[in-house]
Amino acid sequence: MKNITHAVIPVAGFGTRMLPLSKSVPKELLPLGNRPAIHYVVEEAIAAGIKHMVLVGHAQKSAIENYFDINAELDNQLRHKGKDELADSLNWLPEDVTVSIIRQGKALGLGHAVLAARPIIGEHDFAVLLPDVVLDPFTTDMAADNLAFMIDAFSHDGHSQILVNEVADEDVHKYGIAKLIDTSHIDEISGGVNASFGVAGFVEKPSLAEAPSKLAVVGRYVFDNKIFDYLADTEASVGGEIQLTDAIDALINEYGVNVTTMRGASYDAGDMRSYMQAFIYFAEQQLADEK
Repeated sequence: MKNITHAVIPVAGFGTRMLPLSKSVPKELLPLGNRPAIHYVVEEAIAAGIKHMVLVGHAQKSAIENYFDINAELDNQLRHKGKDELADSLNWLPEDVTVSIIRQGKALGLGHAVLAARPIIGEHDFAVLLPDVVLDPFTTDMAADNLAFMIDAFSHDGHSQILVNEVADEDVHKYGIAKLIDTSHIDEISGGVNASFGVAGFVEKPSLAEAPSKLAVVGRYVFDNKIFDYLADTEASVGGEIQLTDAIDALINEYGVNVTTMRGASYDAGDMRSYMQAFIYFAEQQLADEK
């Protein structure tokens, strides 16, 4: 049985798709309803059993670090005014959860960002959560679904897991698309449930005609620690960046990797149109809860 207690969350990107909103506020701190996007991502990880978050950041995004720190002056002022409940809500991380920060240094892609966390992750197996992707917390059980399911699947069979979801025909060209080993899983894919099965590889942003499926990578991964060795040996390719997909291909060839079909909905909080739709949805859910 393998246990996952560590997670890498890359937060170094500047969020150019979200300009001008992200010019002075990190995209990860833009609100979805009454909380910043990254708050939901970390809550998801905690619900799945993660105890140590490693944020891979950038010098100009210290506001993210501050969000997870305790502002002693603000805390004292709130408690002095009798607003203990509000003060408690700001210090929301459980006592047994740690958030560490490490800087990427150079903008060399997602693979490089994950590799940058190695000094903290050490020999642990780990999850990766892309903060642009926020999974719907209102219609799923974060303690059992999606990331939690992936961690459980990994603990039982040892295969790294990658979350995927079926997308519309017109959106296939936007994503990395999974090529399945066995296409007989089509009923599970269409059922809106978590299911884990083998993947032969991924095709990056194919046309619909060339796509091996319509299963797109969502932005949640559970990796065997061996992925670090493959990342360290991966040469920069497209755009001078170290591609995570190249290391995943090597991991597939050597040990096998599974995809997990997603349950519920996800939102791209790094795309302006999707972000605005997500903000409305999250706000509506929270306002309904207050009635």
